[in-house]
Amino acid sequence: MTKLAYKRILLKLSGEALMGDSDGGIDGATVLRLAEEVKELCDLGVEVGLVIGGGNILRGSEVASDVLGRVTSDHMGMLATVINALAMQDSLESLGQSVRVMSALQINQVCEDFKRRRAIRHMEKGRVVIFAAGTGNPFFTTDSAASLRGIEVDVDLLIKATKVDGVYSDDPMTNPDAEFYPSISFDDAIDKRLNVMDATALVLCRDHQLKLRVVNIFDKGAIKRVVGGEDIGTLVQ
Repeated sequence: MTKLAYKRILLKLSGEALMGDSDGGIDGATVLRLAEEVKELCDLGVEVGLVIGGGNILRGSEVASDVLGRVTSDHMGMLATVINALAMQDSLESLGQSVRVMSALQINQVCEDFKRRRAIRHMEKGRVVIFAAGTGNPFFTTDSAASLRGIEVDVDLLIKATKVDGVYSDDPMTNPDAEFYPSISFDDAIDKRLNVMDATALVLCRDHQLKLRVVNIFDKGAIKRVVGGEDIGTLVQ
């Protein structure tokens, strides 16, 4: 059995991770592949929380305009994260994994309201908890929601799954000379304006001593190796 370096984690996925090769929306096969990786963690005894963005459907900050206010567009973006959470819930349940979606907005017909003590109890019982609708407030990203929920439910590690192998000085997709950082401090990540998470999310992690590991979501088994203590991706602390 794999020795666990982390007992309770929060995994932050972008909404784009659910698209697969399509231009938007949700690709069922991709969601199932991600669900299988989460199920593997649960089978090892890891307590898992999830936050999924909504960018595959809608980003509030991008659709805000003179005729559509930022608050309304952000609420629309929060609902997009609920759609993604329900898709992941269904895929996990198809694998036999118990799941609860907990929303920062009240949508009682399809998911539970977020309550900290109940979320922790779900995780202790081996259920995956998917935290949906961001923080429930406009102007905050799902990265900030991931940091906040991770702190609230006392996770050992926040894992951000991205399209690249960790944190770089520049976008490695467009700049082959970008420098890779195997580890970096929160202050340096903020000062250098590295594209890790937004500043609010990073400051929350820094001030509450929540370590962040950035890994490639397309590297199959990477998250399992992280919880086993393997040093992959970038550690931000």
